[in-house]
Amino acid sequence: YKSSFTSRHSIGVAEKASLLARYMGYDSIIVQKMYLAGALHDIGKMAVGNEILEKPDKLTDEEFAIMKTHPAEGAKILENTIQGMESDAYYQIAHDMALYHHEKYDGSGYPCGIRGEEIPLSARIMAVADVYDALRSKRHYKDGFSKEKAMAIMKESRGTHFDAEIDDLFLEHIDEMEAVLDTGTDL
Repeated sequence: YKSSFTSRHSIGVAEKASLLARYMGYDSIIVQKMYLAGALHDIGKMAVGNEILEKPDKLTDEEFAIMKTHPAEGAKILENTIQGMESDAYYQIAHDMALYHHEKYDGSGYPCGIRGEEIPLSARIMAVADVYDALRSKRHYKDGFSKEKAMAIMKESRGTHFDAEIDDLFLEHIDEMEAVLDTGTDL
């Protein structure tokens, strides 16, 4: 990874996504695929310059537009690397997580603006895990939010940003999710 934050974040999010899959009743094979694929959800950031990834301030509109290309870039990277080399199921989960993890349940996300159950289930799971981890984690430009503040934001986003059932399940198991939280220490 180009960014130490992205590396820590990707592993933490993969752990949370696989825990969610387990709590949703998926078998151990799918849970493992969710973990492995989850670690690749931000692989498209390889196409984004370090001056944006490591910027200590809020991104400009132009920089944010570049950052918003990372889901599509990630899907392309996965198409050109693991498609045909890994199982179709694993590839599809990894592709969907990379491409759709910034979609929102109400259709206001990116890059495709899809909504509700049009968003693949793996990406809906990833969105919840990704946002919570980002809220709780220290970044170059912000401190992490408290558990209580992050939970309040997640609850407010139920049914708009997130699939309500997945969000509820995540919050129901918040102590387990917190156990795999990395709040910003270096690797």
